[in-house]
Amino acid sequence: MTAMTPPTRTQPDLSYLLDHTSHVLRTQMAAALAEIGLTARMHCVLVHALERECSQSELAEIGDMDKTTMVVTVDALEKAGLAERRPSSTDRRARIIAVTEEGARTAEHSRQIVDEVHQRALEALPDGDRETFLRLLGHLATGHLSTPAPTPAPARRARQRSR
Repeated sequence: MTAMTPPTRTQPDLSYLLDHTSHVLRTQMAAALAEIGLTARMHCVLVHALERECSQSELAEIGDMDKTTMVVTVDALEKAGLAERRPSSTDRRARIIAVTEEGARTAEHSRQIVDEVHQRALEALPDGDRETFLRLLGHLATGHLSTPAPTPAPARRARQRSR
């Protein structure tokens, strides 16, 4: 039997680099937010619900959550006294997610935590490269890598476990 040699890599493994660093950042974020009893999804809902009146389905779309995950997230926020479902001020048939005063204070605290986690990640880069890194990553996110390619079987996105 002849030993096979693997193909020679001609480019850095961008998929691995982006996936691995994203995974590690999510775990660091989850650990930091857990200290105040939040998940990243709870933080996302609180912050976006404070920006404007949003329905549960609008918040699910903003946070890239399926309906079941969104219901569980809002249930947890309601149980913690951080948000509540209320009738919309513009559509009597619709219900919105309203942030309580305690929820607004928690959202401000969680935003500071998120900013600190991001800052620590960026501080791992040399000073002169941080702005360039963010600018270039932004170009990828809003340009070439902004829209998933159609596939016969959709690729699974990495999801952070809520527990």
